[in-house]
Amino acid sequence: MASPPTRTSSRDAVDALLVACAGGDPASFTPVYDALSPVAYGASLGVLRDPDHAAEVSQEVMVEVWQTAARFDSSRGSARTWVATLARRRAVDRVRSEQSRRDRDQRDTDLRANETARDVVAEDVERRLEGSAVRRCIEGLTPTQREAVVAAYYGGLTYREVAERLNKALPTVKSRIRDGLNRLRDCLGVHHV
Repeated sequence: MASPPTRTSSRDAVDALLVACAGGDPASFTPVYDALSPVAYGASLGVLRDPDHAAEVSQEVMVEVWQTAARFDSSRGSARTWVATLARRRAVDRVRSEQSRRDRDQRDTDLRANETARDVVAEDVERRLEGSAVRRCIEGLTPTQREAVVAAYYGGLTYREVAERLNKALPTVKSRIRDGLNRLRDCLGVHHV
């Protein structure tokens, strides 16, 4: 005569099943899983409020139950209480982990945004100061030097094109540009290498 099926609804029956699966028999874990996975899911869902995350956590908890069934002590509480406690702890860990990840991501985003803003501001200020210094130094050139340098560097003309535009000899234009650039270098404090 076959023995009657084990009922997993009573506390003692579930506790006994959990103790039995501590020996590592996979067949003995099936009724434990059936009885306790809803407990793990419910406890996880109560903390996480997300069915998908709760399902993941409850699976992790049930793997832990299988691996650590020998740690269960029925004198300290029921199997349901033990699994619910494991699930709540793991769910809280998940919440903390997610919050830490979000905080890290936000700090990284804020840091990048601040660096970008500082870099843009610093570059803009530097560009304006340099532009102001260059304009001041160009004003300090002689009119003929200024005319030749501006045509060559701001107008994008070659020495020959500057000479043609100014109707001057090429060596004269080259001298004016060279002398003007030397004065600009000295005025801007750029040391010639």
